[in-house]
Amino acid sequence: MNIGVFFGGKSPEHDVSIITGLFIISELKKMPEYKFTPIYMGKDGEWYINEKLGKLKFFREKNSNEQLKKFNKFYIDIEESRGKLVFKKKGLVGEKVQIDLAIPAFHGENGEDGTIQGLFEIFNIPYTGCDVASSAMTIDKILTKLFYLGNNILTSKFVFFSGYDWNSEKVNIINRIKNELKWPMFVKPPKLGSSIGISKVKNEKELEFAVEVALHYGDKVLVEESVENLKDITCAVLGGDNPMASLIQESNFESGFLNYEDKYLKDGGTQTGKSEKSVIIPARLDEKTTKEAQELSVKIFKLFGCSGIARIDFLYDSKENKIYANEINTIPGTLYEHLWKASGVELGEIIKKIIDVAVERQHRKKDITHTFQSDLLAQTDSIKLSIKGKEL
Repeated sequence: MNIGVFFGGKSPEHDVSIITGLFIISELKKMPEYKFTPIYMGKDGEWYINEKLGKLKFFREKNSNEQLKKFNKFYIDIEESRGKLVFKKKGLVGEKVQIDLAIPAFHGENGEDGTIQGLFEIFNIPYTGCDVASSAMTIDKILTKLFYLGNNILTSKFVFFSGYDWNSEKVNIINRIKNELKWPMFVKPPKLGSSIGISKVKNEKELEFAVEVALHYGDKVLVEESVENLKDITCAVLGGDNPMASLIQESNFESGFLNYEDKYLKDGGTQTGKSEKSVIIPARLDEKTTKEAQELSVKIFKLFGCSGIARIDFLYDSKENKIYANEINTIPGTLYEHLWKASGVELGEIIKKIIDVAVERQHRKKDITHTFQSDLLAQTDSIKLSIKGKEL
């Protein structure tokens, strides 16, 4: 079985995806029981397959984009891709690469939103992580919060609107926000991760500017009321039907919220667990609150139909002792290896588990009926199926 590790993509989180993809590849190199191939999607949307793309050194070079142009581009052979994904090199001599199982390491749209998962489903290839429906729901912060409300899960107060509505009735939207929410607030593009495009605002002028920024990354905007006395906590979940929760991580920050710099750059970043000043494991919570957060994480994981791995973020009000469910990440950066390691689970075990869950899910599909015997077409009166008197 050849495993394809898919990373890169047409998303503002392209570089973060490279780190996650190469992180997984580096561990697969230590696991002789698995054969794997790096599958890189460039910012141009083209597929590239080359062993050099499996090393961070290539992407760190200043001329990596120029070097990439020298590599052969690949395309998916639709005819051969049935129960497998077959890539062929463009050109007269078509080198062929067959992928039997996929590990998507994309972040953001076109990779973490159900689209690449849909591609795997069409060609009936097993893949790790969440399926189409759970990926599509969880990447959208608006749908996630609406789903929380429908299941009586506490989440911070919010307002959302489209870019069209903002341009046509800005005054009404601002008044609604001011009437329903309290300052300070967070303004977010609802389908983007890594804190890209997020702003914390304290007045109307900042709000308007932040909305314009968010609209550069999508056609909708989410505005949330800030949770004060805040502890930013997160819990990772791993497994299939009977998933397990990790320890709770607490993240400290000085910028008003956990921004891109805090997550990836400052002191090594909280997302990799290297920022010792910013990452606290286990979180400074009492035993009861810790258990509540872990149980809530598993509940959310199962409610959304998640599979393999995910990370659930929460906002904890230490004064009111309330846990507000926040975002769900179905492909956590670097698989949140540092939190699992602190919880007693090594990276190799994580990868093996998500592969096993993917294979098990694929086996279950064989028991599902995908056809239905019907006499509908034979019994249908052709006269009723006509357009302007012409039979179909």
